[in-house]
Amino acid sequence: MARPSSFSSYVAIFTLAFLVIFTSHSSAQLSTNFYSKSCPKVFGAVKSVVQSAVSKERRMGASLVRLFFHDCFVRGCDGSILLEDTSSFTGEQTAGPNNNSVRGFNVIAKIKSQVEKVCPGIVSCADIVAIAARDSTVILGGPFWNVKLGRRDSKTASLSAANSGVIPPPTSTLSNLINRFNNKGLSVKDMVALSGSHTIGQARCTSFRARIYNETNIDSSFATTRQKNCPFPGPKGDNKLAPLDVQTPTSFDNKYYKNLISQKGLLHSDQVLFNGGSTDSLVRTYSSNPKTFSSDFVTAMIKMGDIDPLTGSQGEIRKICSKPN
Repeated sequence: MARPSSFSSYVAIFTLAFLVIFTSHSSAQLSTNFYSKSCPKVFGAVKSVVQSAVSKERRMGASLVRLFFHDCFVRGCDGSILLEDTSSFTGEQTAGPNNNSVRGFNVIAKIKSQVEKVCPGIVSCADIVAIAARDSTVILGGPFWNVKLGRRDSKTASLSAANSGVIPPPTSTLSNLINRFNNKGLSVKDMVALSGSHTIGQARCTSFRARIYNETNIDSSFATTRQKNCPFPGPKGDNKLAPLDVQTPTSFDNKYYKNLISQKGLLHSDQVLFNGGSTDSLVRTYSSNPKTFSSDFVTAMIKMGDIDPLTGSQGEIRKICSKPN
């Protein structure tokens, strides 16, 4: 007769342990109203700086969206990409996917300065990057979403982690893209929707030279136009820029997908989304239904923002985004 009693005790202990774990886990989750009492002015402070930066240079909006992506894919959305090298670590900024490519650090620094004026020591740099990505999207004509907040900042960064292949290069195959996004908990739909951020921004000649000279699934007049500013072979013209969306390069819309159907994807990793593979149908859907694209993009951005954040007592709230406290 002792067995049922011991079994009941086991169940009770297990249940209690589960509740403790679940409760502590859920209390550390991100929330859209995280700063509603501690820093209600954070959104106005971020938006004013982003608005000013984008009005001076429309491309900066795309750069701030990309900064969020490159932060989240390396060890989670923890602001580590903002850290400059120190005597104790070499950061992510000189890693292959980021070097001479990722931008917007000065804008984030200005935002942090403004936020510190209204509520010092409260808002993380990681959260500022997330809000700035949303504001940039909206300012350029894209959808609005309520950003989940409560991330804390990492105290260190890792060059090797940023170089480890987690960020897909512009030479990626479709299966490579699917796998890398899947490794971060993002579905094929999320991947195709997030790729739609290439409706804004520009790329350097080095990232598309091979495509415009060597690939056959490309519109010939489009390739010829791009070749004029991107000579073969390099390195001449390496840093020449071309718009990722040839139609509306500074407006957030669904033209990116229309370009793919016309074989005018600038990067190899763009055109593989529409090249007789499993993602062709999604590209067609987004090219003909901008509302579906916007909705799926928002869902994917929120999911990406959930990648391994530091919360609770983890990490810190940096005073200056480029260096640990």
